[in-house]
Amino acid sequence: MILSAARAVAQDAAPLRLDGGRFTVVAYPADEPLGRALLARAQANDSFPGLARPAERVLITVAPDNRRFREWVGTSAPEWGAAVAFPAQRRIVMQGHRAGSDAGDPILVLRHELAHLALHEMMGDLAPRWFDEGYAGYAAAEWTREEVLTTSLALVARGVPRLDSLDDGFYGGAVRAEAAYALSFRAVSELASIDPERGLTLFFQYWKSTGSMDRAIRSAYGMTEAEFESRFRSRTMRRYGALAIVANVSLGAAMMMIVALPFYVVRRRRDRRRLAAMVAADDAAERAAQASAIAELLRGAGDGDADPGTGSDPGLRSREE
Repeated sequence: MILSAARAVAQDAAPLRLDGGRFTVVAYPADEPLGRALLARAQANDSFPGLARPAERVLITVAPDNRRFREWVGTSAPEWGAAVAFPAQRRIVMQGHRAGSDAGDPILVLRHELAHLALHEMMGDLAPRWFDEGYAGYAAAEWTREEVLTTSLALVARGVPRLDSLDDGFYGGAVRAEAAYALSFRAVSELASIDPERGLTLFFQYWKSTGSMDRAIRSAYGMTEAEFESRFRSRTMRRYGALAIVANVSLGAAMMMIVALPFYVVRRRRDRRRLAAMVAADDAAERAAQASAIAELLRGAGDGDADPGTGSDPGLRSREE
């Protein structure tokens, strides 16, 4: 009780301000260790793939509980969001120590949100939502996002969607959003892999100077945007389509086993009862047959003893005479 009361007092105390480099972290006393860790990692890793080093100041606010997190991010943020970046305000809102396990690693989450701000600082509003999210995941090295593609029913049923339709997935609920994040991450990482030495550097330079993604892809990678999209879709389907089919077939088989198991158990029990009844009947029949055979033998033995007794004994007659 004393510890809980102390935490409550610390939670309601005035928030702390932590400054370092271009970053300011504001957190309540209960989240001070987390705030200091976030500040240290933000300073230690402040460059992003293909982009010039960011220069704008960033405010990172750590919400003490879910209620205030929702108040600070507003109604436009998705309910599954662990953190939200506001590029126009150069501000990030994160969940504190009370966040659930689904909020993820706060260090990686911060890196993801900082990538949004860095991309916006250099490119403004040029990037569509799918590229914005895909680049943030790529900068944060969120390779585990691709795992969702290995079991995606949509990937099996409808194939890999076109790039310009990926944005719709972010507004279709948590499940569709996870797939959209994974595909966006896959698209950006595929684009960067075309030039192993320079990655996205030339692409960003051409994109910023021309304002056209198609021209930037042509100049940086020697292919059209349509050709890149075709490459991305075919390679993604080839890489994950078979895995998704196998995973879903395995899942379907497992579900069939779960559904069929009760019927199998019932049938096995019924078969066991029938077999036991048949064995019991055979034993009874065998015992009856044995008893009948013994009875026949006994009757036969009794009949043989009676025949000599009905005649006269010659020796007995001669003695009587």
